[in-house]
Amino acid sequence: MGLEQVRFSVLGPVRAWRAGTELDLGRPQERALLALLLARADQPVGMDEIVSALWGHRPPHSAVNVVHRLVGALRRLLEPGLPARATGRWLVRDAGGYRLLTDSGSLDLLRFRELRDQARRAAAEGVPARSAKLFAEALSLWQGPVATGVGAEVRAHAAFGLLSREYVTAVREAADAALLAGLSATVLPDLRRAAAEHPLDEPLLSRLILALAADTRRAEALSTYREACARLAGELGIDAGPQLREAHRTVLLNDPGTAATDVPETGAVTSEADETGPGSADPRTPPVPAPAQLPHDVPTFTGREPELDEALGPLTGERASAQTVVISAIGGMAGIGKTTLAVHWAHQVADQFPDGQLYVNLRGFDPSGAVMNPAEAVRGFLDTLGVPPERVPHGVDAQAALYRSLLAGRRFLVLLDNARDTDQVKPLLPGTPGCLTIVTSRNQLSGLVAAHGARSLTLRPFDADQARAFLARRLGAARIDAEPWAVAEITALCAGLPLALACVAARAATHPDFTLSAIAAELREAHGSLEAFARPDTSADVGAVFSWSLAAVSAPAARLFRLLALHPGPDLSVPAAAALAGRPVRETRRLLSELTGVHLLDEHAPGRYAFHDLLRAHATELVHTQDSEEDRGAAVRRLFEHCLHTARAAGLLLAPHDDPMPLEPPAPESVPEPLADDTAALAWLTAEYAGLLAVVDAAAGSGHDRLACLLAWSLEPFFDRRGAWHDWAVVEQTALDAAERLGDPAMKARGLRALARAEGRLGLHDRSRPRLERALELFTGLGDAVGRADTHRSLGWESEQRGDLPGALRHNQLALELFRSAGLRAAQASVLNSVGWYHALLGEHRQALSHCFEALTMLQDLGDRYGQAGTWDSIAYAYQHLGRHPHALLGYRNALSLYRELGVPYPEAETLTRLGDTHLAMGNHASARDSWRAALVLLTELGHPDAEQVRARLRERAERLGSA
Repeated sequence: MGLEQVRFSVLGPVRAWRAGTELDLGRPQERALLALLLARADQPVGMDEIVSALWGHRPPHSAVNVVHRLVGALRRLLEPGLPARATGRWLVRDAGGYRLLTDSGSLDLLRFRELRDQARRAAAEGVPARSAKLFAEALSLWQGPVATGVGAEVRAHAAFGLLSREYVTAVREAADAALLAGLSATVLPDLRRAAAEHPLDEPLLSRLILALAADTRRAEALSTYREACARLAGELGIDAGPQLREAHRTVLLNDPGTAATDVPETGAVTSEADETGPGSADPRTPPVPAPAQLPHDVPTFTGREPELDEALGPLTGERASAQTVVISAIGGMAGIGKTTLAVHWAHQVADQFPDGQLYVNLRGFDPSGAVMNPAEAVRGFLDTLGVPPERVPHGVDAQAALYRSLLAGRRFLVLLDNARDTDQVKPLLPGTPGCLTIVTSRNQLSGLVAAHGARSLTLRPFDADQARAFLARRLGAARIDAEPWAVAEITALCAGLPLALACVAARAATHPDFTLSAIAAELREAHGSLEAFARPDTSADVGAVFSWSLAAVSAPAARLFRLLALHPGPDLSVPAAAALAGRPVRETRRLLSELTGVHLLDEHAPGRYAFHDLLRAHATELVHTQDSEEDRGAAVRRLFEHCLHTARAAGLLLAPHDDPMPLEPPAPESVPEPLADDTAALAWLTAEYAGLLAVVDAAAGSGHDRLACLLAWSLEPFFDRRGAWHDWAVVEQTALDAAERLGDPAMKARGLRALARAEGRLGLHDRSRPRLERALELFTGLGDAVGRADTHRSLGWESEQRGDLPGALRHNQLALELFRSAGLRAAQASVLNSVGWYHALLGEHRQALSHCFEALTMLQDLGDRYGQAGTWDSIAYAYQHLGRHPHALLGYRNALSLYRELGVPYPEAETLTRLGDTHLAMGNHASARDSWRAALVLLTELGHPDAEQVRARLRERAERLGSA
C-alpha cells in the first residue's frame, strides 16, 4: 500500500481515510494520540511528551505500557492485517518516541504550510495578488478549531496551541497581502472567524477593521473598533493598543467628514484628539513619541527666499490639501545648499505632519563609494516606526510595501537627502496621500518627475546681493558695509557657493581683528579657482576656498583632515580619528576642534564627526596626492585594528562563552576603546554600528579578508541581541566570501556557521541547516572540537525550531561533552543551561535542575548576568512543573531583576508569563493577572506573536471567574 492511499486531517476534526473510506478512530485516547502525532507533522514525538499530553501531570504507573497498546491499535487501524508486533510503514519508532510518516499530499497541515510558504515568497517578491490567492487556498484547509473531537485537556498541550497560533499568524499575513492587492473582501470571512475565536487579539482586530473599511463597510469597521475597546476594558482592564488605535485613525482619516462622535466612549479615548495625541497610550507604559529625525535647522539661514516661497506653495493657502501626495526634488551642484534649504523648509512645515518626520542621508555621492542601499534605508525607517526585527519581511519590495502600509492614511514628512538616482528613492516614497517627501540630489531625477509627478526645484549659485546678505548674517552688517569692495571680491572668488562662503565667514568670524580686505587677499593668493564646482565631477579640483581654509589650521590638523577621508563610514568618533592619525585621543580631540572651527568638519552629534560630501572629496584628493601609499595603508590598518579589537572586546562582554579566533596584537597607535561592562559594550556597538558595517565591506574590498571575517564574527552577539538579522546575513555573506578567497578551511567553517545562524533567525532553515552540517564536516576534518561544539549548539537550536526537542537535547549534550574536554568554562556554563532547559521541556525536571544549578554557579563566578537570568528562568520552570511553586517564584523574580537591569524586553515577557502561570497554580489569581498583563504590554510593544498566548490566558481566566 502506497503512502498516497491514507490521508489525515487535523485542521478541524481529527479524521483519517484509507483508500477513500473514512476510518473509525476508536477510543478517545487513540484519537488523542493520533492528533498529537499529526500536530507534530512528520516529526518524532518523545514518550515523555506523549504521556504528558494524554495524562497531564498525573500519569498512571502503567502509562508507558498504555502508550504501547495505543500505538499498536493505531497501526492495525491504518494497516489491517498487520502482525501483532510488526512496526508497519506509517507509525514508526524514532528518537525514543514515535513518528507518523506524512507529507503535504497526505496531511492537511503540511499542505497548509506548503501553500503559506509559497504565499510568503510571493509577498516578498512584491506580488500581493498572488500572495493573497495562495493564502486564501491555505486558509480554506482549516475546518474549525484544531483537533476538534479531542478532549480539552489534551488540546491544551503546547503542540495544539502552536497550531492555533500558526492559523492566526497566517490570517494576519493574508490580510496584509489582500489589503495591498486591493482584495480585502476575499479575506474578510477568515478575519471574522479568527476574530471570533480570538476576540482580544489586537493585531488581528486591527486588520479586520482595515479590511472592513477597504470593503466600504466603514460603519461596521468603527463598530468593530468600539466593541474591541469595550472587551479589552471589560475583560482585561486595558485600553486599546497602538495597532488598534492606528487602524481606527486610518479609518477616520480616510473620510474627512468624520465627526468626533465616531470615536468610542469606552476606555481612555474620548475624542479623536484624545486618541491621536500623546496622552492616548496605556498609562502603564510610556507613550511612544512620533519620529522627529530632522537635522538641526541653521539659525543663520538666508538668501533663498524665492526658492522657499516656491517650495512652500503647495502646502499653503487654497492649494494645501491632505489628499495630495507632494514630492519635491531639490537639485543643484555640490555645495549649493540643497540640504540646508531642505532642512529649513522641513522645519517650517513640520507642524503640518503630526505623525512624524523621517530623515535619511542616502550618501548618493559619497566619495568613498559607500552609497546607501535602498533596503538599508527602508529597514532604518521600519525600525524607527517600531517594527520589531523579526517582523521585517525579506526583500526590498516587501519591506517597502510594509513601509508604505505603515504610512498609509497618516501625515508624515520624509526627507531623503543626497539621493543618487530615482531607483534609490522609489522604495522610500509613501504610497498614499497626506505625506510630503523632499528629495535632494545633484542629479535632476527626471524619472521622479515623470513617473511620480515630483515638483523640481533647481538651486543656482547666489548672486552678489544674496552672497552679501549671507555674509552679513554671519559677520554683521557693519563689518560688511565697511569694506564693500573686499566683500565683492570674496563673493566673486567663492563663485556664489554657500559652502565656500561659509568657510570664509568662519575664518573671518574667528579673527574679528582681520580686515576683510586682508582675508580677500589671502584667498586671492591661494591661486585656485572654483570652476570645477560647475562640473559634475567635483572631486577633480575643489578650488581655492577649501585649500585656503585648510592653510589656516595647524599642520597636524591638516594631516588629520586628509586622513579622515580614509574612514569608510558615514561618521566617526574621536578614538577612531585618533587611530587614523596615530595620535593620542586628547590631542586628536583638539585637532578636530580646529577643523570644526573653520567649517571643514561638522560635529553633528557630541563626539561624532562627519564631512560634507564636497569636503570629503577634497580630503580624498589631498590624501592621495600628499600622503604616500605606505602612510595611507598604515592609517587604514590602524583604523581597522581599532574597530576589530574594540568589537572583539564588546562581543565577549555580551557573550563570554564565545570562542573567537586569535587576534594579532594591535599596533600601539590603534589602541582599542576601554569598555567597562556589557552596558558600555552595547552603547559603543550601537553608536558605531553603521561605521562597523562599512569597515567590514571596506576590509573585504581592500585585501584585508581575514580582518573582515574576524570583525564580522565579533559582531554576532550584537546582531542577535539587537535583532538586526537582515544586516547580520548581509555581513556574514561578505565574511563567507572573504573566507573562501582565503582558502582556509577553518575560516570557511566559521563563515558557514555564522551565515547559517543569521539565516536561521530569518527563518531560512532550508539554507541554514545544510550550511551547519557542512560546517560540522569541516570542523570534524580539522579536529576542531570547540568548532564542532559551537556548531552542535546551533544545530540544537535548529532542531528546536522544527519541534524536535530530543534532537535539540542530543546536540547540546554533544556540545557539552566537547566543551568539558576543551576546558572552556564559560561555554560549558552556557550550554549546561541549554541542556537543562531541554530536559525541562521534555518533562525531565530533576535532571534539568541538576544541570541548571551547576550552570548558575559557574555563570555567577564568570559575572555573566545575561546567562544567569536565563538560567534562573530555567530553574524556575523546572520547579514550577515539579509543583514547588515558592521556589519557582524566587527563580522567576531573580531572572526578572537581571533582565530589567539588562534592558531585554522579550525574555522579560517570557519570564513574566511563566511567573503568572505559577501564581495561578498557587491560586493567586490577581497576581497571575498582573504578571500576564505586564507581559502583554511588553509583547504588544514588540509586535510579537506570543502576545496572543498571553491574551488567551487573560481571556480564559476572565471567563472562569465570570462563571464562578
